[in-house]
Amino acid sequence: MDKNISPAKSGIMFGVLFGTIMVLEFVIMYVIGMKSLVDTSAGIIVNLANYLVLPILFIFLGCTNYKKNVNNGFISFSECLKIGVSIAVIAGLVYGIFNVIFNYIFPEFINEMLEISKIGMLKQNPNVTEKELEMGLSMVKKFMNPLIVFPVTLVMYALIGLIYSLIVGAIVKNEKPYSL
Repeated sequence: MDKNISPAKSGIMFGVLFGTIMVLEFVIMYVIGMKSLVDTSAGIIVNLANYLVLPILFIFLGCTNYKKNVNNGFISFSECLKIGVSIAVIAGLVYGIFNVIFNYIFPEFINEMLEISKIGMLKQNPNVTEKELEMGLSMVKKFMNPLIVFPVTLVMYALIGLIYSLIVGAIVKNEKPYSL
C-alpha cells in the first residue's frame, strides 16, 4: 500500500463529510424554524448527534479506513489520535466557516437567537430583573460574534476529537510487530 499518506491526511474526507452533515443539520433547523424547536427534543437530538454520535462514528470510520486500506491492517495509538483530531478540526473548520458566512448573509439570525435566548432565560427564571436580563443577553451577543465563535468552535472540536480519539484508539489500535 501507499506509505506516503499521513494519518492526518487520511482523515480529511471524513472531516469534510462530518462538517457538511453539521451544516445541513443547521440549515434544516433554520428552515424549519428554531423558535418552534426550542421546547422539542429535536435540538437535544441534534446536539447529541453533533457532539457525541457523529464524532465517534467518523473518528472510528477514519481510523478503521486508515488501518485497513492504507496501513496493511495496523494502526498505532498515536495514528488514531492524529486521525481523530484532524477529522474533528476539519469538521469544526467547515462548520465554523459556514457559521461566519451565514451570519454575514443573514444578520437577522443573531437577533432571532437573542430572542430565543431571552425566552429561555425568562422560562428558567421568571423573576429575573430587566437589568439582569439585559446583562445576560449582552453576554450572549458577545459570544455570538464570529471572531469569537470561529476559534471557540475549532478549539471545542479539537478537544472533542482528542477525547474520542483516545477512546477509539484504545479499541482499534493494532501495533505492527517488531522484527529483529
